[in-house]
Amino acid sequence: MSQLGFYYDQSLCTGCKACQTACKDKNDLDVGTLFRHVRSFETGKYPNVGLYHYSATCNHCAEPKCVQGCPTRAMHKAEDGTIQHDRELCIGCRYCTWNCPYSVPKYIEKLNVVSKCDSCKDLRDKGQNPVCVDACNMRVLEWGDLDELKAKYGDTVQDLPILPPSSLTKPSILIKPRTAALEENPREFRQNPGAKGV
Repeated sequence: MSQLGFYYDQSLCTGCKACQTACKDKNDLDVGTLFRHVRSFETGKYPNVGLYHYSATCNHCAEPKCVQGCPTRAMHKAEDGTIQHDRELCIGCRYCTWNCPYSVPKYIEKLNVVSKCDSCKDLRDKGQNPVCVDACNMRVLEWGDLDELKAKYGDTVQDLPILPPSSLTKPSILIKPRTAALEENPREFRQNPGAKGV
């Protein structure tokens, strides 16, 4: 089975949230619900400080906890290695939301189902990219076969201090990290702590 996933060049990410907005728009998500979420973090102490951004979505893990926790098999692993969700089978129990260490599946209250990033399967079936990839002004996101992405980009990481250990789920993401993102004890940076985001 092939394993598809994302490459993310965090070293060039400006935190503009174009990927987040494109995803939200395509999936017609309500305020406060995000399938791709860009967060910013700061490290160090004045005068030696660092700032970086992290664009997160479903990691389409090789060993997905969300699938293991789904009693109806609504959450399932597809042949291409992506994690897909069948709304017809979903009973809204939210076990997947509790099991995912990345807090990826989102409960949609008005529909009483869970939903999440499906890596834009409808677009991929037409030979197109996920919308987040094409929306990125800096072209820091790429989607494809993980082995091919590893060969193309070389040294990458899957573990950062802000993330759960990759050994938990074997996430399908390759990250070229910004130096600050490897520092311990990061603090989430919020320009407007009261805002819920787009």
